Amino acid sequence: MLVGVLLPESTADPRDPLGELASLARTAGAKVVGTVLQKRRRVDAGTYIGSGKAIEIAKLARERDADVVIFDNDLSPGQIGALERIINRHIEAPWGQGVKVLDRSELILDIFATRAQTREARLQVELAQMEYTYPRLARMWGHLERIATSGAGLGIGTRGPGETQLETDRRIVRKRISDLRSEIRKVQQRKTRQVADRTREHFTVCIVGYTNAGKSTLFNTLTAAGAYADDKLFATLDTRTRAWRLERGIEVMLSDTVGFVRDLPHNLVASFKATLEEAVHADLLLHVLDVGHPQAQQQFEAVHKVLEEIGAKGKPHLLLLNKTDTPEGQAAWPAWRTLHPQAIALSARTGVGTDRLTEAVAGIVRGQQVEATLEADVTNGRLIAYIEASTDVRDRQFVDSRVRIRAVMGKRTLAELSRNGQVEVTRVGAPR
Repeated sequence: MLVGVLLPESTADPRDPLGELASLARTAGAKVVGTVLQKRRRVDAGTYIGSGKAIEIAKLARERDADVVIFDNDLSPGQIGALERIINRHIEAPWGQGVKVLDRSELILDIFATRAQTREARLQVELAQMEYTYPRLARMWGHLERIATSGAGLGIGTRGPGETQLETDRRIVRKRISDLRSEIRKVQQRKTRQVADRTREHFTVCIVGYTNAGKSTLFNTLTAAGAYADDKLFATLDTRTRAWRLERGIEVMLSDTVGFVRDLPHNLVASFKATLEEAVHADLLLHVLDVGHPQAQQQFEAVHKVLEEIGAKGKPHLLLLNKTDTPEGQAAWPAWRTLHPQAIALSARTGVGTDRLTEAVAGIVRGQQVEATLEADVTNGRLIAYIEASTDVRDRQFVDSRVRIRAVMGKRTLAELSRNGQVEVTRVGAPR
C-alpha cells in the first residue's frame, strides 16, 4: 500500500503524486496493490495522518491483502510505531506479526543496499542505514522478529549490510557507526586525492542527473565503457571514470555518478559524499534530463538542489535533453529549448545528437588551450609518441639530435610536459 500526504510545501508532482514512490517500491521488489492520498495543512503529531485515516488504511490493507504500507513522507519512530499498532489492531493481526510501515527514506536506503556492489558503496550504505535506524531500534527489532516468523513485507527495509547490526544493543550500534565513519573518512581522503590529481592533469567532465534519466547509457555511448545501465532507479551507485576523446589532441576524463532523487535522505547524501566528489571538482557538468518524463520540471529542480547541498552549485554545465527519440520527448523538448536555449537535444540510446554534444564540449576545452613549441631528444620515442597522441601537432622539425614540435594542447597537458625534465618548452601563446 502506498500512502502520500500532500502538505502545502510538498514537492510531489500534483498530477501523479505517488508515481515516483510506485517506481521506488517496484524497484525494491514490491507489488503495489493500492494507494491512499491525503491533503493536510499540517501533520498529526501522533500518527502523521490522524487515527481516522490510519483506520481507513487498515481496512484497505485487509481488503487488498497488503503486508507493508509505504509512506511518501519521512515519519518519526513514534509515528511509525503508532501507525503499526492502529493498523494491525484493525485488521485483527497481533502487533509484531502483521502489516509493517515504512517511510520514503527507509525505502530508498533499502534500494541502495541491494544495489551496492563495491566495498566503498557498501560502507556508505551501511553508515546511512545505521544512522537512520539507530533511533528506531526498538521498532526494527519488532520488524526482524516479524520477518523471521512470517516473511511479511518482502523484507523491504531490512536488507543490506546493516541488517545484522539491528539485533545488537545501542552501544554496539554506536561503536559501529563510529568505525564506519572512520573507514569512510579514509575513503573520502583517498578519493579527494585521486580526484584532485585527475583534475590537475586533465579537463574533467561529470555526468549528473535524476535517477534513470539515462546517464549510464550516455556514458556508454560516449566512451564504449560497457557500464551497467538498466531501466531501473539507482542502477548506478559507484562512480566510473573513462577517457573521452573529443577530437585529435583533445581528450577529457568523463565520470558517471549516482543518480539524484527528490527528497534524498540527508544522511545518504552525507554518506555518499566521496562518490559525489567527482561532481564537486569537475570542470564541467553534463546535466542529463529525461525531457519526456511527466515530472521533468521537478526532477530538474531536485538535481539543482542536490548539487547545492554537495557544494557544486554554480559550476559550468550543459543541459542535455535526453530521450528525444520517444514520443513524449519529441513533444516536450521544444518548450525546454525555449527556456534553455543552450540545451542540447539528444538520445543517449541511439547516439543522435551526441555529435553536437562532443562539439560543444570540445569548444569549451579549446577555450582553455594554448599553442606551445616543445623540444625533446629525437631518441625519446615514448615521449614523442605521448606528445603526438595527447596534442594537436601543427608542425615538427628535426634539428641534429633534437625534434621541435609546435602543437595545440590543454593547459593541464602543457603543465604535465613542463614538469617532465626531458621536454624543453620554448614558446607558449594563443592557438593560431
